[in-house]
Amino acid sequence: MNLQTKIQYISGIGPKKAEALDKSIGVKTINDLLEYYPFRYEDRSRLFKINEIVSASTAIQIVGRITNIETVSKGRKRLVAIFQDETGFVKLMWFQGIKWVQNALQMNHEYVIYGKPNFYKNEISFIHPEMELLTQFKQKTATPFQPVYPLTEALKKQYVNNKTLVKVFQTVIPEIYTQIPESLPEWILEKFNLLPRRDAVKEIHLPTNLRKLEKARYRLKFEELFYLQLKIVSNKVYREKKQQGVVFEKVGNYFNGFYKNNLPFELTGAQKRVIREIRRDCATTKQMNRLLQGDVGSGKTLVALMSMLIALDNGYQAALMIPTEILAQQHFSSFVKFLDNMDIQIELLTGSTSAKEKKRIKASVACGETRILIGTHALIEDTVQFKNLALVVIDEQHRFGVAQRAKMWGKSEIAPHILVMTATPIPRTLAMTFYGDLDISTIDEMPPGRKPIITKHIRASSRLRAYGFLRDQIAKGRQAYIIYPLIEESEKLDFENLVTGYKQIQSYFPPPEYVVGMLHGRMKPKEKEEEMALFLKKQIHILVSTTVIEVGVDVPNASLMIIESA
Repeated sequence: MNLQTKIQYISGIGPKKAEALDKSIGVKTINDLLEYYPFRYEDRSRLFKINEIVSASTAIQIVGRITNIETVSKGRKRLVAIFQDETGFVKLMWFQGIKWVQNALQMNHEYVIYGKPNFYKNEISFIHPEMELLTQFKQKTATPFQPVYPLTEALKKQYVNNKTLVKVFQTVIPEIYTQIPESLPEWILEKFNLLPRRDAVKEIHLPTNLRKLEKARYRLKFEELFYLQLKIVSNKVYREKKQQGVVFEKVGNYFNGFYKNNLPFELTGAQKRVIREIRRDCATTKQMNRLLQGDVGSGKTLVALMSMLIALDNGYQAALMIPTEILAQQHFSSFVKFLDNMDIQIELLTGSTSAKEKKRIKASVACGETRILIGTHALIEDTVQFKNLALVVIDEQHRFGVAQRAKMWGKSEIAPHILVMTATPIPRTLAMTFYGDLDISTIDEMPPGRKPIITKHIRASSRLRAYGFLRDQIAKGRQAYIIYPLIEESEKLDFENLVTGYKQIQSYFPPPEYVVGMLHGRMKPKEKEEEMALFLKKQIHILVSTTVIEVGVDVPNASLMIIESA
């Protein structure tokens, strides 16, 4: 037996179980099996007396004898056994495999049972408990910390259960222990006081004690993280040393003209610092790969625009990719306003752009007339070809998959510089920055004069008070959003939903005094735009919506957002 031995040749597995393990969890060989780790451990170190059972919250072990077995047909058919020790008795029940269990059980022999107790009408019962003869229990050399493995329904149907896997590891590990290779250098093992890999694998499946189990888990987690970080650092070094980026040699008329004549307000110190960081990256031959993080309203979009102007100053094109059409339309309008009188051709490309317009825009982008292209996922279509794309900005980057973003990288012969922006860095984004795949810039300063955002958590019992505040805001000429997590009622999720909520809101804010609008993901793009346009024109007082609204939608007159089931 060796690490490449097929698992069907292991005692207790066989062809059918091996097939189930392969299809369900991709385990084909002994080496695969060794890396199928437990997700938790049960403490089997203590044996309880029946009169010590006080809670149904945790599984426990009891030693006792079966003094009676009978099949009960009233109601759901079940096998019931009386199990007792010197302090009392409990009932053991089986609803499946009744005949097999009945033949296997031995009266008046001592067993160790393990399971979660149930309390009903002053009786304690165990449903389908694990059982083992006390003589066998005492012979085991295994740890009292019992590993528990993640199992699928397909595995359970082939009788691959936790007990099966524990027995397999008890058989396999002693045989192949000396064959388990070390994966880390000796000096790393010594420096970080790590277990050798063979000992870590043995202890993770067959723990000797809690201390050694913790050392094994630490070693295997260290190894996984070490190789993940090594791969990411390797990618970063390759990108910096081998993957050439476009060099932005100068800051010219577009950037300087915008700064002097079109900049609507003074940049904050944080914005200036971030622009310097981006300029420094793009002035070298390495490809920039930078995350721009900052709160809503901190001025990320303006920084992105000014970075694009540097690309234009050097004779290149820039693109801005955005997850939703509403947000794309908003950015397009903002850019047009910002670049008024600057003779820069900007285009908007989304899924709802007409076929005729798409054809015109694609031709304009391909020949280089369009200098800045703003759009949704439509930008990654194969038919969208740039003349000389040198900077790609991605807003709310976590909304795009890795493959989608990679398609943008392929739009240019030399890899374009990448700037990804987010107000809400999710764990994956943070991991990418922490492990070296992204450099990070943070706008940690809000523009002067901006009022602070007040966030309050209130319970459903205070709903009328919240609606009273909403009425006051509308009376002052303001508007509001009410956000729901679901469109319709769900059997699985106990959350407020938009359809029911919309009717409730209309009853609290009746027409014609109040106008309530609705926006959700099932509406056609044109319907969404029309509803949003009415809200922007102040013809809707309250917009009831799902999270399709997205972070960053800019309606300056809206002063309140109520989030249901927050």
